[in-house]
Amino acid sequence: MRRALGMIELNSIARGIRATDEMLKASQVDLVRSLTVCPGKYIVIIAGEVGEVEASMKAGKQLAAAYTVNTLLIPNIHEQLVPALMGTTQVVKPEALGVLEFYSIASAITAADTAAKAAQIQLIEVRIGYAIGGKGFVTLTGDVGAVKAAVSAAEDDRDLLVETTVIPRPAMPLTDALM
Repeated sequence: MRRALGMIELNSIARGIRATDEMLKASQVDLVRSLTVCPGKYIVIIAGEVGEVEASMKAGKQLAAAYTVNTLLIPNIHEQLVPALMGTTQVVKPEALGVLEFYSIASAITAADTAAKAAQIQLIEVRIGYAIGGKGFVTLTGDVGAVKAAVSAAEDDRDLLVETTVIPRPAMPLTDALM
């Protein structure tokens, strides 16, 4: 089973809600997120089998038309990506902390998938757009070497990268706040 993830970012909230409905009716996909993001944009994220996501994205892009800001389609996503986007990841034993920050939501999502595929880390969260000025950021944990490798892999060829950091031994109140 090949899972894919698709995203459409629009500069119209009303058109974004309508595109969400159209995408869900076009094929058998799961709605991961459908929400407003700063500054006044709307984002739709779906997941499912590759062909189904492609069909849903096609319907959404046709409806979004001139309101489209950005789109993303990742076939064969890492299994940690959707829980990290939904904020449902359970981290049992946090270790070193990696952070990747982007001006683009699509870049943050792509980087999270790349990082998870590059090293034995655990994605904590992929936070997108809301109350952070339309940016996206990824937090992840694992042993220091794995976190460094994952962050390095995700930095390569990433559009709109703002900053990254690796904290070998984060303070417990910080890890508690991020979980």
